[in-house]
Amino acid sequence: MITETPGKSYQKLRISGKFLYQGKSKFYIKGVTYGTFAPQDEGHQFPIPGLVEKDFAMMAFKGINTVRTYTVPPTYVFDLALKYGLRLMVGLPWEQHITFLDDKKRQTDIIKRVQEAAASCRQHPAILCFAVGNEIPAPIVRWYGPKKIESFL
Repeated sequence: MITETPGKSYQKLRISGKFLYQGKSKFYIKGVTYGTFAPQDEGHQFPIPGLVEKDFAMMAFKGINTVRTYTVPPTYVFDLALKYGLRLMVGLPWEQHITFLDDKKRQTDIIKRVQEAAASCRQHPAILCFAVGNEIPAPIVRWYGPKKIESFL
């Protein structure tokens, strides 16, 4: 079991051209996915804090610096990521696997839910980015065309 927090600095990242930088060094994403897990009693889809801490400690020890989630994590996941020098790519789930552009009400609802999910993260410093529109199926993209999908996203 890993008992020490890796000695990583947690500086804000900046964009320069097509690269991310942490200080003067390029930031290379070395990531893993985390989830999806069965829902807990509270409704979120993440393990208990002690297990997340153990997982994050092992990830950081092995050189991982980024964790991709498929749903918005509870606050303790953000805080543990920060503790272990990990950045989170937070998935904002919505029903991208159906013909979502056919219904204006559905579009409005998707936008509202994605905005609310992003806002619930409270601009936590562990956030690297949000993943919106993950793996929109090719038949949906072909049906509407890439420009309509890009415009919606």
